[in-house]
Amino acid sequence: MRIPNFINKRRLKDERYSFLFEKDESDEIVAFDTETTGLNPKTDELLSIGAVKIRGNKILTSERLELVIKTESKISPESIKVHQLRHIDVAKGIERQEALEQFLDFIGSRPLVNYFIEFDAAMINKYLKPWLGITLPNKQIEVSAMYYDYKAKQIRSQMFFDGDFDINLSFSSIRKNLELPERELHNPFYDALTAALAYVKLKQLK
Repeated sequence: MRIPNFINKRRLKDERYSFLFEKDESDEIVAFDTETTGLNPKTDELLSIGAVKIRGNKILTSERLELVIKTESKISPESIKVHQLRHIDVAKGIERQEALEQFLDFIGSRPLVNYFIEFDAAMINKYLKPWLGITLPNKQIEVSAMYYDYKAKQIRSQMFFDGDFDINLSFSSIRKNLELPERELHNPFYDALTAALAYVKLKQLK
């Protein structure tokens, strides 16, 4: 459950980050993704963050963020098979604190979008809360929810049926059905870019 922003803001420990609560005037959205040592935000660690800005129907690939983060935590062989980040790769990364600072400066108070954004936000919040006393205050947009609404509307118009539908909400299925280009998945920048493409296309199809 997300903390209301008026409570969240009161808990902010460092006023230098009050910009996170300011009204966004950029008219931009940020798609972001993380890669981790596993799938449990309570016990696993951040390995990398990828992000890209969206302005209107344009994805600003020149305004992107790609960060690999140092960790001393064990990376399981299963995780390495997924994201291809080995201990030797993360050893060359930046400190987690620096990565978080860069990430917050990049997103500002812009809305955030991703597929399964709840997980990625939880991974960021794991470190934000002890550091700044807050969780991400940014509006969060879930790509799979947008896609479900789009497909449900299509089905209702064809079947005159009002109810729940069995719609495949896997990331690969969404990408294929929206005819998005195939890219290397489980790379945080390319996953963020695919989420950005899905967001833009679904906004146009709305």
